[in-house]
Amino acid sequence: MNTSYWKPFKYQDLFHIYTFKGDNILNSQEGGIPYVSSSEENNGVSTFVESQTWIDANKITVARNGSICSAFYQSKDFCASPDDIRIFELKEHDLTPAIGIFLCTLIEKEKYRYAYGRKFGTKRMLNQTIKLPVTAKGKPDWNGIEDFVSQQLVPLLSKHAQKVWNGNGNFIPKAKATTLSLSDSHQWKYFYYKDVFDIVKGKRLTKDAMTEGRIPFIGATDANNGITARISNDENIHQGNVITVSYNGSIAEAFYQQKPFVASDDINILYPKGFELTPYIAIFLCTLIKREKYRYNYGRKWHSDKMKFSRIKLPVTTTGQPDWSYMENYIKGLPYSSYL
Repeated sequence: MNTSYWKPFKYQDLFHIYTFKGDNILNSQEGGIPYVSSSEENNGVSTFVESQTWIDANKITVARNGSICSAFYQSKDFCASPDDIRIFELKEHDLTPAIGIFLCTLIEKEKYRYAYGRKFGTKRMLNQTIKLPVTAKGKPDWNGIEDFVSQQLVPLLSKHAQKVWNGNGNFIPKAKATTLSLSDSHQWKYFYYKDVFDIVKGKRLTKDAMTEGRIPFIGATDANNGITARISNDENIHQGNVITVSYNGSIAEAFYQQKPFVASDDINILYPKGFELTPYIAIFLCTLIKREKYRYNYGRKWHSDKMKFSRIKLPVTTTGQPDWSYMENYIKGLPYSSYL
């Protein structure tokens, strides 16, 4: 992610921070409620207890003692050590699994600041800062964080190589790869972009004219799937299931857009021409489009008129037509493809 536009926020402005008030929980009989203590393993859970009181799910637990700064998203109701654990509850937005994972990763980056003689107590937590991506109005971009984790970090969320995050707070087995070979390059053929896509240029929209909302605004960036803001301006909206390519700025950055969006005048929108664009085919095409970066720079833009007569090399059928099935099956054969 491009962090140059991130902004620091104090924990106390983002979270309610408190302790679990249950008494003598560890003296209870074994039960089914996770008990979170100061551990960096097993999502912080050290045992399971029986209790009449608990903390509702969708919170973050942070260790102030022991494994200091160990942060975990809790997807189920839980109890926690009042001595060692602080509970973080997001103030102005729902805490989803994706946002929880994102925040935990950043919180754990602060481990180096604390040690046995310097605990991460509540007072220090309240004044600690965390840097987050922001909207055009300088507020935390929760929607952007959600999209980034859900769509782009699925294979990386688990520390265990055999598991991946399924987006619902659970872990599931990794898919086995059955990758096709790309070595048969002699069965590929060049096509003009204009023969594969209808190419439409985005419209100019200044920051001053934007109003904050939920519609993705695609700009000339190489990060966050091209999303630079979220707006409510619904003029010049493009329906999803297309590819966006920047011809200015981060030239030749290509992203698959699944949902409706608005695009800046630095963006060319590629609508499929005569074929059905699936997420798998889109990922295949975006990879090829990005390989054209070396041809362009600040003085040599990839304008829509130039793009129409640029060429893209694609695998073909025996009749010489783009082999869309082959492209789709190739991506489906890659690890984690079933979670796209």
